[in-house]
Formats: sequence, C-alpha cells, structure tokens
Amino acid sequence: MGLSATEIEVVAPNLKRRLSGVTATVVRLVPLMARQMGVVATGPGLPGHVPHVPLWRAALLPRDCWRVWHARRNTEMLLGLVLRRVLRRRYRLLFTSASQRHHSRYTRWLISKMDHVIATSAKTAAYLECPATVILHGIDTDTFAPCGDRSALRARLDLPGGLLVGCYGRIRHQKGTDLFVDAMIETARVDPRVVGVVMGRATGKHREYECALRARVAAAGLSGRILFRPEVPVSEMPAWYQALDLFVAPQRWEGFGLTPLEAMACGVPVLATRVGAFDELVKQDETGRLIAADDAAGMAEALRALVSDPAGILRMGRAAREHVLARFRLEREAGEIIQVYRALLARKNAAGNTTCNGGTQT
Repeated sequence: MGLSATEIEVVAPNLKRRLSGVTATVVRLVPLMARQMGVVATGPGLPGHVPHVPLWRAALLPRDCWRVWHARRNTEMLLGLVLRRVLRRRYRLLFTSASQRHHSRYTRWLISKMDHVIATSAKTAAYLECPATVILHGIDTDTFAPCGDRSALRARLDLPGGLLVGCYGRIRHQKGTDLFVDAMIETARVDPRVVGVVMGRATGKHREYECALRARVAAAGLSGRILFRPEVPVSEMPAWYQALDLFVAPQRWEGFGLTPLEAMACGVPVLATRVGAFDELVKQDETGRLIAADDAAGMAEALRALVSDPAGILRMGRAAREHVLARFRLEREAGEIIQVYRALLARKNAAGNTTCNGGTQT
C-alpha cells in the first residue's frame, strides 16, 4: 500500500526515462531510505519495487506541511522551483551535484535557489560556489560480493581461463576504452596468460569508434584474447565483476564513477585514472593503482606491473573488499542523506509551520 500524503516527507524526482547513473542512484537509494522515513520517487519508468508516486500527485501534495524535494538534474531543480513558487507547495529544495566541471550560468542560478546542496565527492564540491555536504556514493555489498567458484562462473559466462582483466561501461573516447585496448595489446603480446574483456555499448556516433578498436585488436592478431561482449542488464553485472582478476577504469573524464566500487566490492583490485572520485575511492598500492588521465604509456606500464604479480593482485583484492565494507556501504550513504533530510525538515521559524512528521518548519 502506498503512503498517505501526511506520510510523504521526501520526494526524489527522476525526470529521465532512459537508464542513467542518476536513475540508478534513485533506484538504489529510495527503497533503502524508505525503510527509515517517508521517502518516495516520482517520474517515468521507475521499477515497481521503488516506492513512488505519480508526478501529478507530487505536484499537488497538500500545503499543510513541509517536505523535501531532492533534485539531481537541472530539470528537477527547475520543477522544484515551480512547485514552490508557482504552485506554492511547501518543499525544501535539495540538490545533489556529481559534476566535476564549472557550471553554466543557468545551473549556478538554479543551485543558488536551493536550500541545501550535496556533493558526491570533495572534488565535486570544489567546483561549487556554495557550501555543500560531501556524501560519497555507496554500493550494495550483498549484491556486489566475491563469488565462491570463479572457474565455474567463467564457464557459465563463456569466458576463458587465465588472468582476466575487464573494462566495463559505455564504449567511447571519453571513457578511455582505447587506452585499455592499447594497453591490453601491449601486455597480451608479452604475457600469454592475460585475457582482456571489453563489455558495454557504443551508441550513435560512438559505433565507429568501437569498430576501429575491434579492427585494431584484429590487426594485432589478438581477437581471441581481447574480447568484446555486449552490454548486460544491471542485475547481471555482479557476476561479470566476480569473474575478473583485475578491473581497469581508464576514463578521461568522469562525474563520479561507480565501477571501481562495484569491482572492489567483488574483491577485484582496480587500475584507474585520477578522474571523477576515483582517487577518493581507490587506495594507491593497497586496493589498486591510480595513474594520470589520458596517459597511454602509464596505463600500459601499470597494467604490465600488476599482472606480473598475481600474489599482489590477490592481496589487493582482499583489501579492496574490506575497504568497501568499511567505507562505502550503501547503508552509510543512505544514512548520511537522511541526516540532511531531517536537518532540512527540522528548520524552525517564528511562524511555527508544521512538517509532515510533526515538527515545525519555516
């Protein structure tokens, strides 16, 4: 049964039908937070297990109490302003920023109208022109966990034996897929144990980029050892991490980037570039290795060094799992966001207006 109007304390909009990192965040967090307070999502295409209300209902909730509108996109910030200023709904406006670039004038204006801002990393916070609470993303460590029999898993996924190195995500220049392929070509030529797996999807103009990478691998005579696999549903991703010995995140640019966390949660060490939040996630030479972005020579050198030390890979894999359990559980992220919600709902003024949970609100 859905929540009544007075039970709804937070609305998290998702105004994009196509799957994206923001959508995945909403889908991951809202069910968990809904166990502790009245949190619902709104927007198109949300899975049935996510507590949600139709957008029209979120826009017409009674004005008898205050709620939080938690936006993660410009469109959602704008709609929150419309709901509060035009429809006179009592929403406290919260924005989460994951971007690591200077915002446009329009985005800065929207952010300036928010009651509070969350940044998904310290690097992201540095690009904001206002105070922000830094809350790093977390991961579901029950779903993303090491497997018991890697050989059996590889057989089920039709993956070969050897030392398996993966690179997952969208196939495009920004994601650095070519850096991974070039490093794998160099490494596979000198180390017969090493097998690479590129898995993901190339869309639109990026299909030509993928074709060029496949041709490069074929020209090197390594089509049987640097494999291209199609994108799989999110629910199948843990198995693809569990099958690996090493994961590579070669991005040239990234907003946050969950793939290193997903890999480390599965007990797989990570070779990553210093973009997004990667240098806040990976502990250098303990849970993996960090290199400069867009450094092809550095990528190849670091990859060769890692695969030459299988015992070190095993040690870093164990440390990676412990690192995620200690600092990056999804429950920690949800709890820290809930603290922000409750602080916003606890604000008071002389008018003594009520919140939905019985407190007072400005």
